[in-house]
Amino acid sequence: MTSSTKIRSQRFADYLEIKVLIRHPMENGRNRDSEGKLIPAHFIQTLSLELNGQTVMLAHLGPSLSRDPYFCFRLQRVESGALVKVSWSDNQGLSDAVEHKISDISGE
Repeated sequence: MTSSTKIRSQRFADYLEIKVLIRHPMENGRNRDSEGKLIPAHFIQTLSLELNGQTVMLAHLGPSLSRDPYFCFRLQRVESGALVKVSWSDNQGLSDAVEHKISDISGE
């Protein structure tokens, strides 16, 4: 199975930029299908960013985000070879995690 989460990084002079794209329906529970029935809520509840095994960011999200959300983080003083891990879980018990090794090359 392929991951629903894509991660990329780009090194700048003063920071490392981490870009994350998650394929997820992000239904808020108020939309209706073609038959007029409510579509059940299905959204990401927690998003975590770890650097070398240490949590550096934990977000509690809600149903108001758009489908396939995109996130961008900036970290300072990240050494080459560092391991970044992004993980999420949703209100229906689904989850995903992806790891990304940082190199000196810009535009990974």
